[in-house]
Amino acid sequence: MPNTKMIHANDATNLADILERVLDKGIVIAGDIKIQIADIDLLNIKIRLLVASVDKAMEMGINWWQQDSYLSSKAKDNEIAKENVLLKKRLDHLEAKIKAK
Repeated sequence: MPNTKMIHANDATNLADILERVLDKGIVIAGDIKIQIADIDLLNIKIRLLVASVDKAMEMGINWWQQDSYLSSKAKDNEIAKENVLLKKRLDHLEAKIKAK
């Protein structure tokens, strides 16, 4: 049997390299779905997808996950603190009404 060697291209890009480039630079995928019958719009859906690293997203001013209480414990703590302040004000108001009687 002849000696066979597997040859790989030196410039081949693997999936990890592609993912690293996409996360470093970011990529936007956009599309629209429109359903019409007799020139009447029944449904319009606009789809926008951004794939980027967290650092790149924050660099672009995108940080919505920091304010989402389902994704961030800090946001949840802020939400609870705001609710506590509101409840304290309501309680103080009610106690003042009771004392006034």
